[in-house]
Amino acid sequence: MIAEVGRRGLMLVLSSPSGAGKTTIARDLIRRDDDLTMSVSVTTRPKRPNEIDGRDYHFIDQATFQKRLAEKAFLEHATVFGNLYGTLRAPVESALGAGRDILFDIDWQGADQLCRAAPRDLVRVFILPPSMDELEVRLKARAQDSEEVVAQRMARAADEMGHWSDYDYVIVNRAIEESVHRVQTILAAERLRRDRQIGLEAFVRKLRRL
Repeated sequence: MIAEVGRRGLMLVLSSPSGAGKTTIARDLIRRDDDLTMSVSVTTRPKRPNEIDGRDYHFIDQATFQKRLAEKAFLEHATVFGNLYGTLRAPVESALGAGRDILFDIDWQGADQLCRAAPRDLVRVFILPPSMDELEVRLKARAQDSEEVVAQRMARAADEMGHWSDYDYVIVNRAIEESVHRVQTILAAERLRRDRQIGLEAFVRKLRRL
């Protein structure tokens, strides 16, 4: 009997400036792919009206966050606009070992920490807006932030986009459907990488004896 070939899960990171579309792309990917699970970050940011605790984020206070940070419970963490964000280590490591893929909607700081912690498990995709004018339009259309916060996000966008070359893939998000398809193509190829397939060497050895 030929041995089965399994697969170690991967971490798919989507990063972009605020408003470039990574969250919309991420949600579409989750809806279309049963083998992909969204990583739910912990944050000290106040919950927005349309958000659900445990689905969008795990909302905790700053003291609890700092306690978990001291316990080294986070795989990555960052401070964004004065709020703390982090990914708990234990559930991610458990999922990868079980062959499940996890999608991360995080910024370049978080992606950099994940790369240092688990480079072989990581696939990084940076999402760019088609133009700065379009980015501003999208930020204002969300109607979630004040004019002051929109201005801060626009000012920060140039710095965030400066990290595009740290990523494995870059997509200009002109249309959501097109961008989702491109990420799906990346994901399909990365799942077939030789070093993610567990038991492949034994499988090939048995084939060669037939």
